[in-house]
Amino acid sequence: MDDAISYAVGMLFETLEFERRADIALVTLNRPGRLNALNAAMIRELTVAAGLIREDGSIRAALLTARGRAFCSGADLLDDVTGDIETSLREGFNPMVSAWYNLPVPVVVAVQGIAAGAGMSLALTGDIVLAAHSAMFLQLFAPKLGLMPDLGSSFHLPRLVGSARAKGLALLGDGLSASDAASWGLIWACVDDETLAPESLRLAERLARGPTQAYRQIKAVFNEEPPRTLEEQLQRELQGQAALGETRDFAEGLAAFREKRPPTFRGV
Repeated sequence: MDDAISYAVGMLFETLEFERRADIALVTLNRPGRLNALNAAMIRELTVAAGLIREDGSIRAALLTARGRAFCSGADLLDDVTGDIETSLREGFNPMVSAWYNLPVPVVVAVQGIAAGAGMSLALTGDIVLAAHSAMFLQLFAPKLGLMPDLGSSFHLPRLVGSARAKGLALLGDGLSASDAASWGLIWACVDDETLAPESLRLAERLARGPTQAYRQIKAVFNEEPPRTLEEQLQRELQGQAALGETRDFAEGLAAFREKRPPTFRGV
């Protein structure tokens, strides 16, 4: 990353790396010795990082990655982040997950090694999740700890893979390979281990060049509770398209179509 630009507040982080590369924010979990387990500091810093991305209007895509041989092994039980589960979730974990899930820009997540428990939940906050062939997804809450899935796993899993598979993952805790995760529809794609980093960055760069305002509307409509009727969804689409019809990106897309050239989107 010779051409990466260190973010001005990068020194604030102890458990993360936060960098800017042009219009992209690159956030890297950096506790490889603990398999990037989520301790109190990392939870706090992930929340801060999401806030920085949200507040910086020049960021048009985000990439979440991890150092070492695992994406995230879950909550750090040695850090006592689960000592008072209710308080930990309400004041730490849940605000962090919501901050990442509700970012207005597209989020690419690159998963290597294990993504277990809360780590799997964190990965699923991404809009496009890539996993290396060696990656493994695990819901270990019940079989290992006598708990239920949290941090949004009970929300994401039924929507992505259906009720039967969601219950099986949660009740049994069996590992789900990256290739199966892709075929089940849990993630976008499974790639070779050596291509995970360049491919995930390529996707983030592609998204950063795209129509940012359209992406914002797409994320909003997909993240909302599904409507009860087609008419309700048609109305929601009408509202979004009306707003996008006023953007410069739409004008550029229309002009490019008429001129038979690729569009150059500016995100406005």
